[in-house]
Amino acid sequence: MNLFRYLIRQLKTSINLTGYIDTEGAERAIRNNIFFRGPNAWILAIATIIASVGLNVNSTAVVIGAMLVSPLMGPIFGLGLGLGVNDMQLMKSSGKNLLVMVIISLTASFLYFLITPLSLINPTELLARTNPTIYDVLIALFGGFAGIFEQSRKEKGTVFAGVAIATALMPPLCTAGFGLASGNMSYFFGALYLFFINCLFIMLATYVSVKYLKFRQTEFEDAATGRKTKRIISILIILFVVPSIWSAVILIKHNNFEEKASMFVEHSKSYGKSILYDYKIDHTDGSVIELFFAGEPLTDEVKAGVCSTAARYGLKEEQLRINDYSTTENVNDIELVKGIYERMDSEIGERDAEIHRLQTELQLVKDHDIPYVQLTREIASNYPSISEVHIARGERVMVDNTDSVSHSIIVVVRVDDQFDEVAHSKLEQWLKVRLEVANVMLFRLPAIVSNEQAE
Repeated sequence: MNLFRYLIRQLKTSINLTGYIDTEGAERAIRNNIFFRGPNAWILAIATIIASVGLNVNSTAVVIGAMLVSPLMGPIFGLGLGLGVNDMQLMKSSGKNLLVMVIISLTASFLYFLITPLSLINPTELLARTNPTIYDVLIALFGGFAGIFEQSRKEKGTVFAGVAIATALMPPLCTAGFGLASGNMSYFFGALYLFFINCLFIMLATYVSVKYLKFRQTEFEDAATGRKTKRIISILIILFVVPSIWSAVILIKHNNFEEKASMFVEHSKSYGKSILYDYKIDHTDGSVIELFFAGEPLTDEVKAGVCSTAARYGLKEEQLRINDYSTTENVNDIELVKGIYERMDSEIGERDAEIHRLQTELQLVKDHDIPYVQLTREIASNYPSISEVHIARGERVMVDNTDSVSHSIIVVVRVDDQFDEVAHSKLEQWLKVRLEVANVMLFRLPAIVSNEQAE
């Protein structure tokens, strides 16, 4: 029981914000960062072009670099702050600058994709920014919380850069610019929808955090102006919050349906002498999965079996569209075989990518593995005065800069009197070369003295 009370006290101490938060400084920083003019406008345009190049060549690293450069978060935090402190002027200014930001980004990406000679057959990075999911909502929401807490704390760290990457505001705007340049309106509207979903939930997180952290509320010149402003703010909060909740609910439903559909297809590859070679999911008019079968014609009994199997995965009969090869007029043999091979190539490609990722992770583990037994044998053969060796990995953290963390290897040896400072220095240098690590910390323990030796 005492341990439980101790843990509760420690938890309360850990999450206590008293003394760590500077709301006035955070408010000043947010107000100063909402404007897009001068260097900020040029930096935004340049970052947009960098991100567009990354999306164009499917380079995730380049896209991440562009997100680190771009100053996109300011107006969104400004809108959330304005809602939280009842400041209509701040909201108007933030809204105008958000619009300027969107126009600059769309113009820069539109011009790039209009003149670029590069083209991709399968632009996966672009496609990934046209269909928002519940994961985008969660990332934007919790990224917003992280961002406003970073703005509010007294000692700034590197969280803000991480928020800029995680919430991924830049890529959807670039994809929307690509949609405009290529005349693909589904890309344009899908990407803009993702962008505004992200903005909405970052703003919602900012509003909640501002209320929780008790930012200073705006003072009004007279009571009538205050009441009017608060009414307008209340209406705006409803207009922002209700669509946010509604979008989240819709995206959760879509995500759940896609998971059920994926599980159903994964476990339902063949029915009699027919195979399920492809499927599509459409959320336009309710969630529907379209199934493409090849082989012998599906009988009513087999179709009933497909519906029965789908029902076990939570899919209703009206949510299924069965396309039988023998009854589909617009499918010929070449298209059928092509569809099957494309499906197989896609699955093989995904598996190859996963295997490559796992092999890379395994190689990293092997590269950092310490040959403990072999290393101990080598030390013992060169230094007979050492009787014990203890080796461990550690993290080196600077007291004056806790964000500075580096890896190190700690070696502790038990030695006798013959092991002097010269031997200590030589062994430490040898360990650095042998392990190919710059940070090696060597410590000595005195030899164990037995009772007989002591007497």
